Amino acid sequence: MLSSLKNMFKVPDLRGKILFTLFILLLYRFGSHLPVPGIDINVIQQIQKETEHGGGALQFVQLFSGSAITGFAVFALGIMPYITASIILQVLTVVIPKLEEWQQQGAIGQRKITQWTRYVTLGISVLQGVGLTFLFHSGGSAFFGPGNQTGHDLFGPGNFTAPRILLCVLSLTAGAMLLMWMGELVTQRGVGNGMSLIIFCAVASRIPSDFGTVKAEKGLTTMFLVAVLFTAMMVAIVFVQNGQRRIPVNFAKRVVGRRMYGGQSTYIPLRVDSSGVIAIIFASAVLYLPVMISQAVPVKAGQKGWGYEVQRFVNKYLVSPTSLLYIAIYAVLIVGFCYFYNAIQFDPHQQADNIRKQGGFIPGIRPGPQTERHLSKILNRITLPGALFTAVIALVPAYFLGRTLSGGSGAAMGFFGISVLIMVEVALETVKQIDSHLMMRNYEGFLKS
Repeated sequence: MLSSLKNMFKVPDLRGKILFTLFILLLYRFGSHLPVPGIDINVIQQIQKETEHGGGALQFVQLFSGSAITGFAVFALGIMPYITASIILQVLTVVIPKLEEWQQQGAIGQRKITQWTRYVTLGISVLQGVGLTFLFHSGGSAFFGPGNQTGHDLFGPGNFTAPRILLCVLSLTAGAMLLMWMGELVTQRGVGNGMSLIIFCAVASRIPSDFGTVKAEKGLTTMFLVAVLFTAMMVAIVFVQNGQRRIPVNFAKRVVGRRMYGGQSTYIPLRVDSSGVIAIIFASAVLYLPVMISQAVPVKAGQKGWGYEVQRFVNKYLVSPTSLLYIAIYAVLIVGFCYFYNAIQFDPHQQADNIRKQGGFIPGIRPGPQTERHLSKILNRITLPGALFTAVIALVPAYFLGRTLSGGSGAAMGFFGISVLIMVEVALETVKQIDSHLMMRNYEGFLKS
């Protein structure tokens, strides 16, 4: 391990990619603590103290903003507007023929889809920026629970004017677009997986404070037990993530000129959980929408109307890890996105056609339609256990921790399983990216065969 770490910085190209990635992540953490201009810093500090162990929708949004949202920071919207826009474009690809045509054009079509994803991200960021601005002006009942406003107005009496609102919305929108650009830079010039690394950074920044909350409220023994569960989950995730179904493929011998080619055997590796962290992020983005919509619902302190009921429903049923409705919806979304992602990434028809054109065949299976059906059957079979495993790891530990730990510590560990899944799977993908760079230059990597 130490020699691999040393080799990482021996390669100038890889060293530059790693240092560039670390620099971008450092800028992201700086922006997560940089407040939007035109607000009262003292009020922000007071809100952060009062909502330090908040639960419900606040804890859910904090998971992906890295505590930037309670500080009303420039990066308060996080990367979720871009993730939501990506989901919308992926779904519309099936419906709109033009998008499907772009998807089949290769790199040129992908650039067009990426450009439209940025446009949709801009629109979503503006809407969420407006909602977040009015949320903190009204006291924040959508996050802190209906009827539980902090009683603080970030703008102060008489300062909530149109120019001030415009400044805040522009700052939040610019922060979201800048964060999207930073993620793309890491993907292109860094170690890869830029968007996932930003989410990893946001999630990982919450872990020390969450463990500190458990220790302060439940003692050292409880914190040790949670750490043991944390380690066991990491081992299980690594084991499943590295699991593969290898489909053997043989190639017939053929003579070209005076040389004979083919006659070799290889395999198609199908991962048990090929979607990985993508399914979790997509499912979270879908549940993120009702949380953000509930911000725009007007609720007056001390009054119970339809807005109060909407916010109460969202906090109680759609973002609470102990809610059976939340567990059911989240599990269905995770399983659905696992199948959706696998269908996009691995096309049995195209794979079968490529095998046929190269003169290959799967032993016992005829080339063509039979190979396509065989690949589809195997893909569906191995996707189900992988998707169920991801859903169980994401939801079951959080449910029992939420039931066992009460108060602030329960809220802190409410999304424990999702945090572990995101961190471990993004870390695995990053290690594989670095490992591939080392192996290309004949260095020994982290992953041993």
